[in-house]
Amino acid sequence: MKVSFKKTYKFAVKSALYISLFATAFVVLLVSTIFSYTSEILLLFAGIFILVIYLFSFVVLQYRVERFIYRRVKKIYDDVSLLESSSLINYPITTDMETLTREVKKFATDKKMEIEMLKVREEYRREFLGNVSHELKTPLFTVQGYISTLLDGAMEDKDIRKKYLKRAEKGVERLIYIVEDLDMITKLEVGYLNLDYSEFDIVELIQNVFDLLEMKADKKKITLAFENYPILPNFVRADKDRIQQVIENLIVNSIKYGKTKGTTEVAVVNLTKEKVLIRISDNGEGIDKQNIPRLFERFYRVNQSGSRSEGGSGLGLAIVKHLIEAHKEKIYVESELGVGSEFSFTLEKASKKKPLEIETTLP
Repeated sequence: MKVSFKKTYKFAVKSALYISLFATAFVVLLVSTIFSYTSEILLLFAGIFILVIYLFSFVVLQYRVERFIYRRVKKIYDDVSLLESSSLINYPITTDMETLTREVKKFATDKKMEIEMLKVREEYRREFLGNVSHELKTPLFTVQGYISTLLDGAMEDKDIRKKYLKRAEKGVERLIYIVEDLDMITKLEVGYLNLDYSEFDIVELIQNVFDLLEMKADKKKITLAFENYPILPNFVRADKDRIQQVIENLIVNSIKYGKTKGTTEVAVVNLTKEKVLIRISDNGEGIDKQNIPRLFERFYRVNQSGSRSEGGSGLGLAIVKHLIEAHKEKIYVESELGVGSEFSFTLEKASKKKPLEIETTLP
């Protein structure tokens, strides 16, 4: 490791001054006691003596500091550099103990935080791999079970063969769904997914999602509606397909965790002159406060058994968060256990609102 030395003269200057003053005072007092010299000669002697002693002390002390202390300080840096710290290697060595102590303390704190972060990441990695294997294992075993049954002799029965092949197909579709979601979230995280911006009516888009999910909502007798109706068109600038995916995921979640005969309401609010807020709320199960910070993690499920029985890849909210952040917008969540949940996100308003009237039919 090649290091540079940042020399400090503070120690040598002060120490040489103290030695010079003491030595001069002592020698002048001694000389004036033994010999009889005039005050002018004593002052001249004192001036020359203090200057010589000061220079000699300064040179010796500084040399000793550089030869003795620098070596030990350098050894500390060399020992620390074994941990491959770029934070210390890039700075010059100093013999100022206060500065050195502060740097080493900062280094230790940074390393401690780095180790804690690595532990958290390692725990997250293990949990993520466990969740991925579980999500993939379930449909894989399902497909394998049906195919094995068919190969063991059930293939001869036409009805059983058709039924089992259809069930195996559903398992394959679920595998494809999980892999596609994983591929999308990976692209979002590394920034490879390009957004196709356009100006569109967010109210019309929400109504289209209502129409798509109407049958799914009817199974639980959940009503999909706008919070305030009638609602005027509101044009935003974003990737239309991606925002539709965001709204679909959020409404599907509200249906999945909503109570029977419940309600899912969507509000479109003009937040500022530049921003629109889309708010999706329900009166369903709600979420415990301790689970809210982890809602947008991949494969994280508040209710493990219940959510798996409802299907889904476990990546919906993670994708929602990344899609909104890819638009450089924010997503918010508020929830109370047993009362309901509210997800909201912002979008940029369109530069020019188009004077278009639409007919919106609500259930």
